[in-house]
Amino acid sequence: MKTAPETPWWDRDRHAGRRPLLLARNRIQRALRDWLDAQGFTEVDPLALVVSPGNEAHLHAFETRQIGNDGQPRPMYLHTSPEFAMKKLLAAGEARIFAFSHVWRNRERGRLHSPEFCMLEWYRAGQDYRVLFEDCSQYLRLAAEGAGAKVLRFRQAECDPFAAPQVMSVAEAFREYAGIDLLATCDGAETDAAALRAQAEGQGIRLGIDDTWSDMLSRILVEKVEPHLGHGRPLILDRYPAAEAALARPAGDEPREAERFELYACGVELANGFGELTDPAEQRRRFEMEMQEKARIYGERYPLDEDFLAALAQMPPASGCALGFDRLVMLATGAPRIDEVVWTPIM
Repeated sequence: MKTAPETPWWDRDRHAGRRPLLLARNRIQRALRDWLDAQGFTEVDPLALVVSPGNEAHLHAFETRQIGNDGQPRPMYLHTSPEFAMKKLLAAGEARIFAFSHVWRNRERGRLHSPEFCMLEWYRAGQDYRVLFEDCSQYLRLAAEGAGAKVLRFRQAECDPFAAPQVMSVAEAFREYAGIDLLATCDGAETDAAALRAQAEGQGIRLGIDDTWSDMLSRILVEKVEPHLGHGRPLILDRYPAAEAALARPAGDEPREAERFELYACGVELANGFGELTDPAEQRRRFEMEMQEKARIYGERYPLDEDFLAALAQMPPASGCALGFDRLVMLATGAPRIDEVVWTPIM
């Protein structure tokens, strides 16, 4: 039995049903812009066509060709984040910047994922990354107010956007929700896959035979930890293992952890923030390791942005965060999927 085709988003009746959500999206975006402006931020508009789309092993970009005046094609990419460009602006002297950028990620489609989506990314030069926690809290409040909502919703879960976020380390979350001592499987940025596998299997967690330490961490996080996060009140999942924070500084008091956090509400990841790494040699080393892993798994690698690595030498200490704006609107409006809050969703 064939499933009836979905009504296209441009159907007049369907659009009439979506329009209140889209107008709420506009109000939320306007409120966030106004708040950032009042905080002394400058809005920037990074271009999307880049020489490197990012160098994380499991990040998949859209590739295209730029044809020069000589008629020769050269590989280019649509950015997966405006991060490299915005950090170059920090190196150039900007101190507080933000961007609402459309970004593109391949192999991502679902209730919470679209191949093209809107990201709010912002940076604070000279400030500790934990100041971003309060920024995130403000965004939740503003989103709810813009949508006229008292709670954030996704499926059956609810979250109070006016409550101060709970802060929990990744290690604490793994202990509480999966019964795993994660830091016992790390030594600085080095990891022990066998030790993590033994603990996970001891907790009855099923793993793939070829899973790496990173694969296992991701599986446990998604299956055992994330479903518990951000219910009732927002949650900041702080201090990721150093091995899972390629763009973040190591934590000053614990070399196995890094200055990386994620914001959760209703079990949904909304934002990913860092105390930014500014050591070009260390950043190159991490990127090369990530690309080796990408080549091993997917048979491809992306070039490094040499200008970005050069700019890191001039970049001041900074904190930065990327927030999935469409997801925020989803939760504020109670929309069931991301397409309902995108003006012209991909069919």
